[in-house]
Amino acid sequence: MQGDLPVAIAGSPGRCYTAHGRRQAGWGTSMLRRIYDWIIRLSASRHALPALAAIAFAESSFFPIPPDAFVIPMVLAQPKSAWRIALVATSASVLGGIAGYAIGYYLYETLGQWLIAVYGLGDGFDAFRAAYAKWGLWIILIKGLTPIPYKIVTIASGLAGYNLPAFVLASIATRGARFFIVAGLLRLYGEPIRDFIERRLTLVTTAFVVLLVGGFLFVRYVI
Repeated sequence: MQGDLPVAIAGSPGRCYTAHGRRQAGWGTSMLRRIYDWIIRLSASRHALPALAAIAFAESSFFPIPPDAFVIPMVLAQPKSAWRIALVATSASVLGGIAGYAIGYYLYETLGQWLIAVYGLGDGFDAFRAAYAKWGLWIILIKGLTPIPYKIVTIASGLAGYNLPAFVLASIATRGARFFIVAGLLRLYGEPIRDFIERRLTLVTTAFVVLLVGGFLFVRYVI
């Protein structure tokens, strides 16, 4: 944090604390700290919303990183813009979902299969298609709220020829709920959450990666 003066703590090599009590990163977390600070700076810039829209759109059809990685720091940096941030994330995610639907409907034999293979989900996707044929709407609603990759849902929806208006409405409901709930909680409790993230940056990053990888593994080995 700019303006904070580091205060050395005796007996704690490689660690120091700011005058406000926040621990500065040791050597092992310096890279994470630089990335986090960069995202926070980006989140407060005029490029934040376009970047979020691009990531949310891409994540719904081919990009591996969920938009939450930007929604969270953006709301922390601009709590008064929480609802606008959630709206942008939702709108772009639904539009990206339509693109994923088109990949499944028109391009599955080429681009669709390639994307599934890139993520190593070939066997899991076949089982997912079988489940989708039975549960359709519920899979869209439930999986849009979970760490399970939403691109799998959107491509499967197109491949199955699921009713497009119903798909769009379900996507608005599930993605909107996800992003608006996150934005609302951060707007209400942003400062304690930000303080926790900054104090436990490695833990938070590890948990995020575990959830991300776990979503792909769930599709591959469980469904």
